[in-house]
Amino acid sequence: MQGVIGAQTKTAISNASTDALLARYGSWESVARADLAELQTLLGDQTFPTVAAERLKACLLAIMTERGAVDMRHLSNLPDEMTMEWLEALPGVGRKIAAGVMNTSLFARRQLVIDGHHRRVMQRVGLVPAKADTARAYTALMPVLPDEWSAADIDEHHLLVKRLGQVHCRPSNPQCVACPIRTDCDTGTGRTPVS
Repeated sequence: MQGVIGAQTKTAISNASTDALLARYGSWESVARADLAELQTLLGDQTFPTVAAERLKACLLAIMTERGAVDMRHLSNLPDEMTMEWLEALPGVGRKIAAGVMNTSLFARRQLVIDGHHRRVMQRVGLVPAKADTARAYTALMPVLPDEWSAADIDEHHLLVKRLGQVHCRPSNPQCVACPIRTDCDTGTGRTPVS
């Protein structure tokens, strides 16, 4: 659920909010039944606390309606594509969050989390078209991941590329000269990026 409440918020803050919710309510089912205004207050450190509270409550209620509890164990028996579709049908869950659930949870599935930093780096190196959204970037990148990479390897790749985007490949004023992948980058070398 951290992914649902963590939109555009630093991971440490979202993790702390998630821990605080569970400490206060004891279960995700209790969080789902909580007063929306109270959830908004508890999520006050999030970048968009009102949106985070609304999406979290809607997502939890949708899971409870379908499953009877906040329980997603049934996903372990589904193929990756069906699991991603089920997750993305939940309120507030897009490709990034669905891939995160599959990759970094107990499922440990080979799914690539693509955030804005990751997508920007991949666009600038020419692996993803310049105007690609997250779903299109995912479709372009999943087939080129080495087959031998585990879910943990894919998560490490995501974290490293994300950090590269935060430090060097900034949205504006990229620090190409100091970038460790400059020689492999369309933007850093002045090659024309993929459109």
